[in-house]
Amino acid sequence: MRARRFGARDLCRGPGRLCAALAIDRSHDGCSLFDGGAVWLARGRPPLRVRTSRRIGIARAAERRLRFYEAGNPFVSGPRFLSPP
Repeated sequence: MRARRFGARDLCRGPGRLCAALAIDRSHDGCSLFDGGAVWLARGRPPLRVRTSRRIGIARAAERRLRFYEAGNPFVSGPRFLSPP
């Protein structure tokens, strides 16, 4: 991850940096996360308390609640317009 992010201190802050760190690019657009392809979701710790908020740092469709994060995580940046629990 560090090599892909050129030694940046914030390896995965934000979707663009996360994708760069994990080598996810536009060739992965539309890939299913559930069929075991190049990008997949793995089982890990118990389910998180997921919240949503408006998107930040964009102008188009900014009001859409397409930003997902773990409630209470100290590493979440930006405003937290919480959804109901």
